[in-house]
Amino acid sequence: MTETDIAPPRRKRAPSKRSLETRARILDAAERLFAQGGFDGASMRDIAVAADVPVALVNFHGGAKEALFDTVVARRAETLARHWLDALESAKADHGPLDLRAVLDCFIRPYLNLAATGGAQWTAYARLIAHVSADERWRPISERCFDPTVAVFVAELIPKFPKAETRRIAGAFVFSISAMLSLATSRWRIEAMAGDSGEATSGLDEWADFLIDFCEGGFRAALAG
Repeated sequence: MTETDIAPPRRKRAPSKRSLETRARILDAAERLFAQGGFDGASMRDIAVAADVPVALVNFHGGAKEALFDTVVARRAETLARHWLDALESAKADHGPLDLRAVLDCFIRPYLNLAATGGAQWTAYARLIAHVSADERWRPISERCFDPTVAVFVAELIPKFPKAETRRIAGAFVFSISAMLSLATSRWRIEAMAGDSGEATSGLDEWADFLIDFCEGGFRAALAG
């Protein structure tokens, strides 16, 4: 057999526009439903109904439920990481070494901006991240999708508190992230606890500086000395 007798491998055909649109619709529907009820609160049938497709298509484009959940979380993680790192790099280019507040601002504000202005799907994604962060089942997803970027910010924070243990600095950052997720997903609780109508009448941008003040104060109170 000569080289000319060997048939070249067939090129894999690119997905059609219709197929890509169907996949996006399925992932959007899954994102909304997983955000509303977590992994256990959304069935594959629910997702199929929301996407207006047969269940078989959900399996075709997303795989098993665990694989679909993984894909939905990972889909926007790169964009979010890029916003975080771009904010950090831009701030350092403009101001040189950053103080504690500036580092926290570079992490908190991009996330809140996306949750507030990125449309309904980014709002859902903000809530989905809260589910992932609260359930240790999804630790491998967090480690792959979010931890590399978080590690960059922790490395920026460590020199601010040279006498503090790294685990305590990481703990303060986790508490700050929890507060950020809570603001993005449960802002209505602020209005309810304040005795208002229970509706989130103020925007995320109005709370961003307040949250950064809160987190900065927590870091300094817990770690200074």
